[in-house]
Order: sequence, then C-alpha cells, then structure tokens
Amino acid sequence: MKIGIVIADEFEYQPFLQFAQTKNCKKEEKHGRKRLTYTDGEKTVIAVQCGIGKVNAATATALLIAEDKVDVILNAGLSGAVHSLCRGDVVVGTSYLECDFDLTAIGRELGEKPDQPSVYLPDKNLLGDALTIPHVKPAALGTGDLFLTDKVKGRMYHEKFGIHAFDMETAAIASVCHFDEIPFLSIRKISDSADDEAKSDYNEMNYRKEADLTEVLTTLIAHI
Repeated sequence: MKIGIVIADEFEYQPFLQFAQTKNCKKEEKHGRKRLTYTDGEKTVIAVQCGIGKVNAATATALLIAEDKVDVILNAGLSGAVHSLCRGDVVVGTSYLECDFDLTAIGRELGEKPDQPSVYLPDKNLLGDALTIPHVKPAALGTGDLFLTDKVKGRMYHEKFGIHAFDMETAAIASVCHFDEIPFLSIRKISDSADDEAKSDYNEMNYRKEADLTEVLTTLIAHI
C-alpha cells in the first residue's frame, strides 16, 4: 500500500516532517518540490510540499499517481470558514468544488465544468474512518486560486454551492484523483473567517505549525 500526501506550504508541511523524522524518513527534492518517504509495516507514505494553489496541487498529485503509483491520496492544510465553522475546527471534506471556475460569459453556470463533473466526492471509507476521530467535523469544501477575504463573496459561494470552507487546493487534487480513480480525502483546519481579518488570522495560525492535522493524518493512515 502506497499513500500519497499533498501539503501546500512549508508551515503546514513542517509538523508532518517532524513526525516522519521519528520514522527515519528519507528527505529529497524532486520536480522542484520537497518530499519525504517512510515505511510503516506494509505501508509506504510519500508526502510532498506542493506549493500553494490549484496548479501546484494538481501537478504534485498527478506525479504521485503516475510516478510513485500511490493507491491513496490525502491532503492536509488550512482553510477559511465560510459558513457554520469556527477558527480552530478540524474538518474533512464531504465534497470539493472549484468556485472560481467561471464560464458564465458563454452561458454556463458559475462552477460548471463542461462534459465533466463539477463536484467531486471523497472516498466513502476514508471519510467514514476520519469521522470516527474525535472532534473532526464534516464540511463541504470550495476551492479557488485566491486568498478569500471578501465576506460578500464568501456568502455568495455558500449560497450558490453550499460550501462551509474555502481553500486553494482541494478541488484540484480531487479532480485528478477522480479521473485516475484514486481514493481521496482532504483534512483541513479552519484558520480564519475568510474576511478582512483573514490575513492576520491565517498568518498567526500558520506560524504556530500546529500538530492537529498531523495527528489526524497519522490516525487515518493507521486505519487504511
């Protein structure tokens, strides 16, 4: 069993690296990205610091699938709350959608992707296992290549798509996994309220390098 983990930025990646070092992980750089590999019993875990945004996340995911032949993809990172979530909540994605995919100029609905799904779903078994972990909540996740600080836009995304939190990677990863039929789940910690205080709240949460996401990841890995 090979498990791929996609993590966007350095501060989100560092806590998992600290854990992996207790497993005598191998650290390297490949395709311009930091990555680590360790073995735990019959499982091999490969984690990549992909960089922020949809292109980076999709590229790293595709490489893990094509080159490393992973069987499962997990994602972890920070997200902004859009509806019914509080700063510090840890959530798992029940759906993933690109809120900023916009072909409205040619008569499509916002978020609609012609001839392919617009909403991607997690693996049911991974989702079920994650929701047995204490304090983990379900949430619909929206994605876009922007750091969301506009409450009006966040409210519109919730009303249009029913999302609860917003990030810059999950739907892109989910899209790659969907077409390659690879089980996927994203775990996110709410860092801010996607409003005009989002920047300072996100930075403060990010600099903590908290271990919550790593704890959920390692618990989930043990279940796989």
